[in-house]
Amino acid sequence: MAVYTDLADTDLEAFLADYDIGAPLSFKGIAEGVENSNFLLETQNGRYILTIYERRVRADDLPFFLSLMQWLPAAGYPSAAPIADRGGQLLRYARGKPAALIAFLPGLAVRRPTVAHCREAGEGLGWLHTASRDFPGRRENDLGQPAWEPMARRLTDAADGLKPGLAASILGDAAHLAGRWPVDLPQGIVHADYFPDNVFFRDGKFAGTIDFYFAAWDALAYDIGVALNAWCFEPDGSFNITAARAFIDGYERRRQLSAAEKLALPVLAHGAALRFFLTRLNDWGSIPAGALVAPKDPLEYERKLAVHRAGLALFETPR
Repeated sequence: MAVYTDLADTDLEAFLADYDIGAPLSFKGIAEGVENSNFLLETQNGRYILTIYERRVRADDLPFFLSLMQWLPAAGYPSAAPIADRGGQLLRYARGKPAALIAFLPGLAVRRPTVAHCREAGEGLGWLHTASRDFPGRRENDLGQPAWEPMARRLTDAADGLKPGLAASILGDAAHLAGRWPVDLPQGIVHADYFPDNVFFRDGKFAGTIDFYFAAWDALAYDIGVALNAWCFEPDGSFNITAARAFIDGYERRRQLSAAEKLALPVLAHGAALRFFLTRLNDWGSIPAGALVAPKDPLEYERKLAVHRAGLALFETPR
């Protein structure tokens, strides 16, 4: 989350005029994240998130995202649902940009996940994959494996500017992954951004998931690869195998992994690390002046890539 587009009082009044949510009481921007402009809105009827879609989010993809976000709570999965206006529309416009009003999801994200948090988060991801099984929508993962080598080539100067010689390493990662990327794994809806700041807890238990704006149709185990990077590295850059196994144990409470999926997890996690390095590098230094946003450091994922190059062995000893 972030703020690129500010809203004046008159903009907010015009946007809310078609909703039955009561008069606004407070309205403030949220700085976390880098993708969209987000505001916390409190009205007489409750709390909401107003999102203005910016940058990487394509307007053509928004019906898919919003339909999925509407589907999941109806299927019993704890997540934040979009709010329809009086005409039944989920997608609106603010300051000429696509926008939506989203229900506020109670809970707290954790900054330093414990092993217990990882187990709970793993179960939440497995639950997401089973809850979305019958969702009829489809969207290609445009930040999946085929996109990485072209993106790496486009960012060679930026990579070497960040760290001399880094471009060659990243291109090597892309080529290595293209030759080893698994096929024929079980497919479904993936969150594709299952980071700790997108997962909420209450009393130490999984409470819900937000921010589905990278969701797509892909290998389900790829979502675990994303999460292993996001949840299971320590501040010193080491990989916490205990946390990783707890995450997978939690996941399998809801959905059992196949043998092929388990074998593929190290390469899927390597690929996910490359994806987030590349998108962070693309965003690094490109934040507009005056935007309320905290860009993510690409070097965090460069260090994770070094660990993946050395090889992750998740199942070499009994758990």
